[in-house]
Amino acid sequence: MNSRSLEKNIDWHHWMKRWDAQQSYHLPVREERFQIMLSTVETLCAPDCIVLDLACGPGSISQRLLSQLPQSQAIAADYDPVLLNLGKETLGDAQGRLHWLKVDLNDPQWTVQVREVLKSVGRNSLDAVLSSTALHWLTTPRLIDVYREISQLLRPGGLLLNADHMAFNPSLPTFIRLAQQDKDQRKKLLSTQQESEDFQQWWEAIESDWLAIDPSLQTLFDEHNNNYDVRDRRYGKALASLHISALADAGFTEVETIWQRFDNRVMLAVSGEADE
Repeated sequence: MNSRSLEKNIDWHHWMKRWDAQQSYHLPVREERFQIMLSTVETLCAPDCIVLDLACGPGSISQRLLSQLPQSQAIAADYDPVLLNLGKETLGDAQGRLHWLKVDLNDPQWTVQVREVLKSVGRNSLDAVLSSTALHWLTTPRLIDVYREISQLLRPGGLLLNADHMAFNPSLPTFIRLAQQDKDQRKKLLSTQQESEDFQQWWEAIESDWLAIDPSLQTLFDEHNNNYDVRDRRYGKALASLHISALADAGFTEVETIWQRFDNRVMLAVSGEADE
């Protein structure tokens, strides 16, 4: 039996549902954040907009975008081979509306691949870039550069929506304490929900299931594990004020939080005119 016939025995939709379930287990407001982002795109962009789902995982944002905006297109870009494979097998190309890319945001040339997709569909720029619980993996210097690179991909008036935890300034100890208390309470609640699958359990289960069906997929997991092992751990410390300053410096003319639960935010940045 060849690899492709083996892969057909994997229940892709099952694993996508389990991905969404464990992500929501860790972040119960995940769907609310998604809806804020999508309604913003729907309000401020044309119905046939083209959107970059940056650090997309298996394409959770793209899936919801294409459903809510039936004339839109999405470019789903990520570095993880397992999640990209899951997304491709689950969602396909959505009748030509969904374009998959493997990109490394630590390589400044990642934008070249996005521009190639734009050219292939007759577009010069993106209408919006959406990212959720992902850019904190970048070091702060690289995050600043990525914001500038994103600004160069967007049309004037284009949108960047980044949903993530963005810390309060050290001058706000009461706010920091409240945010930490919220996290601690959530962890305590999670510890009582033994029936729920967490992030690590999902990864262990999917690797075991897929490899039992198709051992050739071991190469995907080897690459995933290697990427994770060498990942720079100096991430996740950028203050909300740093995000705002970096976005303004990158050329975004309007930057502010549009949704928030303590330090869990959706930040909107509106692109200015392109440089001459």
